[in-house]
Amino acid sequence: MTEHLDVVIVGGGHNALVAATYLARAGKDVVVLERLPQVGGAAISARPFDGLDARLSRYSYLVSLMPQQLIDDLGLRLELRSRDTASYTPYDGGGLLVETNAAAATRESFRVLTGGDDELLAWERFYGEVAELAAVVAPTLLSPLPHIGNLRDLSSMSIWTDIVDEPLGTAIERRFSHDLVRGVVGTDALIGTFASLHDPSLIQNRCFLYHVIGNGTGEWRVPVGGMGAVTAELERVARAAGATIRTGSEVVAVAASADGVVVAGEGFSVTADWMLSGVAPYTLAGLAGDPLPAKPSGSQFKINLLVSRLPRLRSGIDPAIAFAGTFHLGESMNELETAHRQAAGGALPDRATGELYCHTLTDRSILGPDLAATDAQTLTYFGLHTPYEVLPDAAAADRAYAQFIAAIDEHLDEPIEPLILAVEHKTPAQIESALGMPGGHIFHGDLQWPWLEEDEKPHHPAERWGVATSHPRILLCGSGARRGGAVSGIAGHNAAHAILDYESPKGAANVSPASRPRPQGGISSIGRAADS
Repeated sequence: MTEHLDVVIVGGGHNALVAATYLARAGKDVVVLERLPQVGGAAISARPFDGLDARLSRYSYLVSLMPQQLIDDLGLRLELRSRDTASYTPYDGGGLLVETNAAAATRESFRVLTGGDDELLAWERFYGEVAELAAVVAPTLLSPLPHIGNLRDLSSMSIWTDIVDEPLGTAIERRFSHDLVRGVVGTDALIGTFASLHDPSLIQNRCFLYHVIGNGTGEWRVPVGGMGAVTAELERVARAAGATIRTGSEVVAVAASADGVVVAGEGFSVTADWMLSGVAPYTLAGLAGDPLPAKPSGSQFKINLLVSRLPRLRSGIDPAIAFAGTFHLGESMNELETAHRQAAGGALPDRATGELYCHTLTDRSILGPDLAATDAQTLTYFGLHTPYEVLPDAAAADRAYAQFIAAIDEHLDEPIEPLILAVEHKTPAQIESALGMPGGHIFHGDLQWPWLEEDEKPHHPAERWGVATSHPRILLCGSGARRGGAVSGIAGHNAAHAILDYESPKGAANVSPASRPRPQGGISSIGRAADS
């Protein structure tokens, strides 16, 4: 028996849960189908180390882009903590410390590195302008796509040129003179994005924009309880709203028509007026039998560590300060560009370049009582310029791990390996296998500008909200949507609101009405998995 619903959502990531909540609250019959035994996609916590009670945010780990308006709308009970340290970048004999709220330590750190105040003044000027741009763009993320001209008119031309019109590397080299400072600025353009800072496609600029606009401040905050606490809250509100969530339900085919969608899996079939796709556009094309686009290629090498204590640093800085924010390794601009050239040539870069984050300095609740009573800490490393193609097997992953150890040991007063209690690493290929993300690309593909271009004229709600596909009854609700990427819930919110706009009197003319009979009930009971 095949039963009919208002909306079926394929993929149970955090965006799918957001969409399900909004739609269920609007009175829609909604089912979420998730292949894995749990919902959340990459936004989960897990105990990866046998015999050690530590729940790590295994893939994604910080929250910036999730709007406070969305948190309030959904009634999420979340605690997101700020960090006193924004970043620390060690160098031979010292380190550049940037406080979240820059004070005397930041000023002195810049002076020691550069010999004066010019670079600090350039930093303050640049990020002041970035904050002004963020204040223009961030309020639009939960609304239909704005037009580029409207945002440009509200922004200063200097920062608009630097972030939107020209390669970011050009702006960085014009505004800053020190190679290390240039790299610290540039790293936000490369998280999850494989590009030179001078790439003419500007994909690095788009990545930078998304990393600095969250809630108008760009601050990356720590979710207390780990990323799994975020997903748990999203699941709670979705179920409370009346959405049905089915785990262990892998979708194998999708058939779309002008008046609905049929979704099929092993032992079940669902028809619905609408389908929301939380899977990558590449995956959706395969399910729908469409021509496959170019497969995405992820570019990160993830390492999760549990250490008995934080290592001492050669610079003498307190490790609790240095590791409290983003700890940069090999991220001068020259090192970043060299690593990109080598990886683009098909080789694993000679040196590791990436950054470390310590969750437990801000939130020790992810450790069991025995570990929490010790000096143990978690460390998460996010390696850059390590695309899918240069990490083809376990041997290559082992080489990349050895490079990371060498890179951090350069700045330590003691080797880190004797302090490591447990370790795991994830290549893009391993992320693809575990999460079903094509190529291990954490954004499901290259990020897009969060606005309509000069020549774009949206004709229906899906285009206005940036969630359209080639099928009028299938909309994107995951990271592949126009304003997807990162743990934000924005794509889920926007997909849900596009459906509601279609079904308003004004939007109804933009899509054929569904005409299938509507028996009572939800997903077919044949072979379905139990609720998680």
